[in-house]
Amino acid sequence: MIAISSLEMLTSADRDRAVDAAVRAYLHETLGIAPEVKPWPDAGRLPYFLQDALEVRELTLLDRPILLAIDKQPDKPGLAQVRSRMDKLRQLAELPVVYVRSSLASYERKRLIEQKVAFLVPGNQLYLPDLGIDLREYFRKPPAAADSALSPATQAMLITVLLRRPWSAEWQPAKVVSELGYTAMTLSRAVKEITATSIATVRTEGRARWLHTEPTGAQTWERAKSLLRNPIKRRVWIRPSSQWEPPQMRLAGLSALARHSMLAEPQWTTYAVSPAQWRAATQAGVELLPQHVPGACEWELWHYDPALVPDGETVDPLSLTLSLQGHTDERVQLALDELQVSFPW
Repeated sequence: MIAISSLEMLTSADRDRAVDAAVRAYLHETLGIAPEVKPWPDAGRLPYFLQDALEVRELTLLDRPILLAIDKQPDKPGLAQVRSRMDKLRQLAELPVVYVRSSLASYERKRLIEQKVAFLVPGNQLYLPDLGIDLREYFRKPPAAADSALSPATQAMLITVLLRRPWSAEWQPAKVVSELGYTAMTLSRAVKEITATSIATVRTEGRARWLHTEPTGAQTWERAKSLLRNPIKRRVWIRPSSQWEPPQMRLAGLSALARHSMLAEPQWTTYAVSPAQWRAATQAGVELLPQHVPGACEWELWHYDPALVPDGETVDPLSLTLSLQGHTDERVQLALDELQVSFPW
């Protein structure tokens, strides 16, 4: 994908495509959506001073039409001038307006936030006060959560136990780890990790170890939830091919949530991919795309095998909840409430 910082070197048409791709990629990475970015049909009716300074694009974000005011002048305008242009464009269009620039200094971002001017710096920050969104690059990978979260193998072990019916507050971790295909070293590390967090206590009987958790699965889930990580490592766009058929994988994301709730099917299908599946797909030469195109599907590359429930069409409801818990769409949050009916308790 062309870097947005190189736009001055491109033709007008190439620049537009590069901006559209950069914005779509950033919104997909931060919000999990890839809205269509297209020319605003009324741009030619704007005053000449706005046409000379801004490239105006249109998209729908969280069911609301929004204009992107892309600064196309090589020299940075003053912040007062930016605000004046945004106010004038918003007044003429009667739509929310987002100022887009390849880079902004920290003091410039601070000033724009103080003045409630919406802006987007692809790959770095999105500030939409009208929608209550303020996303920065370093918010997307919070190190504190990673430091305190359970390791992927330990999380997979615990979720596997939580999914079992009937619930048993005492269980042998060695059997669960064996079912998941982990090593004895992973077993030892998982037992130390889960007992150190007070999610469970250990009891030794001869050479066998037993873990004892809360009396109910619901109580264990609530105790552990703050220590469980988002299972998604990264997302990629894939062009389906006969070399790697999607039915071999579990539905994930909004595709899975739609199967468990009244949520409408998303525009594209999302699958969860285990580390082993990803290695096999890479060796098979599966085609990765820089952005979404018609007919493409989305793959979520997971930290652990998403097939914790045998013979399921979708990923398990607990892992699905963890993967979508930060989603900002109210409809998704309502669907997650419906999903709780699928919990095993």
